[in-house]
Amino acid sequence: MLPSIPEFVSADFVSAGHTSTAVSRQGVGSILRRPSGAMGAALLAVAISVAVLSPILLKSDPLAITGPPLTPPSWTHLMGTDGLGRDLLSGVMHGAGSSLLIALCVGILALLCGLVIGLTAGYGGGIVDDILMRVTELFQVLPRFFLVAVTVALFGPGLDRIVLALGLTSWPVLARVIRAEVVGVRHLDFVLATEALGASQAHVLGRVLLPHVLPSVLVLLGLLLGQVLLIEASLGFLGLGDPGVMSWGLLAGQAQIFLRVAWWLSVFPGLAIMFTVIGFNLLADAVSSVYRPR
Repeated sequence: MLPSIPEFVSADFVSAGHTSTAVSRQGVGSILRRPSGAMGAALLAVAISVAVLSPILLKSDPLAITGPPLTPPSWTHLMGTDGLGRDLLSGVMHGAGSSLLIALCVGILALLCGLVIGLTAGYGGGIVDDILMRVTELFQVLPRFFLVAVTVALFGPGLDRIVLALGLTSWPVLARVIRAEVVGVRHLDFVLATEALGASQAHVLGRVLLPHVLPSVLVLLGLLLGQVLLIEASLGFLGLGDPGVMSWGLLAGQAQIFLRVAWWLSVFPGLAIMFTVIGFNLLADAVSSVYRPR
């Protein structure tokens, strides 16, 4: 005797759920087995470890004067000192936490906005889709760096202002890609079957459509985090960062007047930014390579 349609579909979905979990675990292993994924994960692991362990390993204040100004790298100061005599190694290690925190907060804010707007527009369709996409296009044409610079210039430097300005202008690309992914599967059998079983819209969005768009979201999020680090460094280079918070952007900004006489002031913060951005990009490339066939 054949099972009823709800029983048959439910059993199929249970099997699909286990398959999805297995695919996710295999996908993580596949990402780390790729050279780009392994290298990206290693670079980010180093950056995150430095950010987490720097307050424990370095008890001194990174803004404290510890030696003569503009001392070249030596055994006493492995990365030298800046124009005020502050240890650059301490500044780079403490700055990792601030720079990564900015990138993380911006990424979370952009991800939340992009998911809500993209899923709602793609699943709702009609007038809802039209209105949300017009709003998305409005935010997408805003010059992000110029808007952040103006915000900091008008309201003063501060990590909260930088995070809000970057987060509220970084979600449109995420929203458009998520919306396109949802529109592509909105009327496929597995979505229609879930709705036929009486699932709520929240269940369809969170348990059916969200896992489908997650790989694309992770790729874009990795690229976005790298961009945020570069923008934060650019703001610091222009003197628009928070002078009271040590960050890689602040170190890069302070180094510009010593480019001819103290190469180490720009090289070491620049290397930290470069390797972290490369880590995000390599990891995003590995995720894209693994999930693109699916």
